[in-house]
Amino acid sequence: MNNKLNSYGFGTSAGADVAVRNRVLRNTYWLLAISMVPTVLGAWIGVVTGFTALISGSPMLSALLFLGVAFGFMFAIEKTKNSSMGVVLLLAFTFFMGLMLARILSLTLSYSNGPALIMYAFGGTATVFAVMASIATVSKRDFSGLAKFLFVGVILLILASLANIWLQLPALMITLSVIAIAIFSLFILIDVQRVVNGGETNYVTATLAIYLDVYNVFVNLLALLGIAGGNRD
Repeated sequence: MNNKLNSYGFGTSAGADVAVRNRVLRNTYWLLAISMVPTVLGAWIGVVTGFTALISGSPMLSALLFLGVAFGFMFAIEKTKNSSMGVVLLLAFTFFMGLMLARILSLTLSYSNGPALIMYAFGGTATVFAVMASIATVSKRDFSGLAKFLFVGVILLILASLANIWLQLPALMITLSVIAIAIFSLFILIDVQRVVNGGETNYVTATLAIYLDVYNVFVNLLALLGIAGGNRD
């Protein structure tokens, strides 16, 4: 029966579409896994070289510099996403993002239970990703409508985080971290589902989006664990 349908042109495009979606999803997961290597390398270099001391002198300037470099990378990756250069820039970007982890990792490692907190944050992030990716894969519900509201939330988070550099309010920091984990967890759901449903056909762009989601969940979860469970003894 399938052969008969295919002979009239039915079923062929649907099968091809599924194959394309599966290939993009598979390549996205592979590139996401590979991107963790330069991230870990950048984080290690940042910690052992004391890179955090270079960026802690002026927190506001450091934050603005970070945003400028990050958005510059993202713009360049989007422009080159259809070539091998897009992959190279993506991996360079993940190295940079790892380097920027040095500050929070150094702070966490100053606790006696710092390594355990990092592992808890890693495990928690992996769990969030697994749950959200599974929902995105099996759910028939379209979650893309949430994207606009979440994007507004991200903008407000950035503005509030910049403001808290001056305010230094612990309660605000905790609140922002909890909200950030919720927002970027939902973004994992949306970004993975976009690939699954065929809305995103470029695995470089897909990897960049999901990487940023995972990165932000990890950073904010680690911050919360440090506040709640950091042991100075």
